Amino acid sequence: MNTNCSDITQNYYRVDKLPHIWCPGCGHGTLVNTVVRAIDKLGLNKDEVVIVSGIGCSSRAPGYLDFNTLHTTHGRALAFATGIKHANPKLHVIVIMGDGDSSAIGGNHLIHAARRNIDITTIVFNNNIYGMTGGQYSPTTPYGDFATTAPYGNIDKPFDLCNLAKGAGATYVGRGTAYHAPLMQKLIENGLQNKGFSFIEGISLCPTYYGRKNKKGDVVNMHNFLKDNCVDKKVVDKVPEKGENKIIIGELYKEPKPEYTESYKVIIDKFQE
Repeated sequence: MNTNCSDITQNYYRVDKLPHIWCPGCGHGTLVNTVVRAIDKLGLNKDEVVIVSGIGCSSRAPGYLDFNTLHTTHGRALAFATGIKHANPKLHVIVIMGDGDSSAIGGNHLIHAARRNIDITTIVFNNNIYGMTGGQYSPTTPYGDFATTAPYGNIDKPFDLCNLAKGAGATYVGRGTAYHAPLMQKLIENGLQNKGFSFIEGISLCPTYYGRKNKKGDVVNMHNFLKDNCVDKKVVDKVPEKGENKIIIGELYKEPKPEYTESYKVIIDKFQE
């Protein structure tokens, strides 16, 4: 495990692609670092790690990361990742998506990958908006909030992505934030160790579009909002009223179930006997 920041950068980033081009104050850089540190903590072989993305702000991540990486079409990252996992089940397949990429155009792939319980670790960088394409509202934009396509306030009810993944069949579900980076790293470590479909939501910051449109203040204010309005599930389990009107973070669900590629191999072996 590397403890030095410079070692982390040299070992896991394509340094010739840096500095990144995310907006100042964007939470995505912090979230990417939690992914890298989780991989490093577990000591995974770089050659056995594949990172897949679709399209969007979050999907710039594979370009900066020195692993086997694949930048795919919008909403289709999980479809590509499913093919990779089937071709070589020994690989650690990680998908990084945004809220729009995962739950709008890619929503069907999300629910079916979760339903199959295929061994993929999916990490959604949720900044509540389509940041790269102009600030349109997404399926996670809070009710009443503003976007370029909701100038009078969003009237769509937002998805709870973690409940969606759990309901679809994910066997590991967790939620962290760009403010709670150590927790986020731990959730990703746990997701990578879960034999099945793991879903981790990372609440990010978009000061450029979401923050500015909704008068959330500067980046420090947006971090303070996460600090003051998130409560760990362990606390809520003991004192439920502490979770009222708060964002529940931490390990939300875990239940082992048969993994898809292993079940598929049983079928193949049966017909080769």
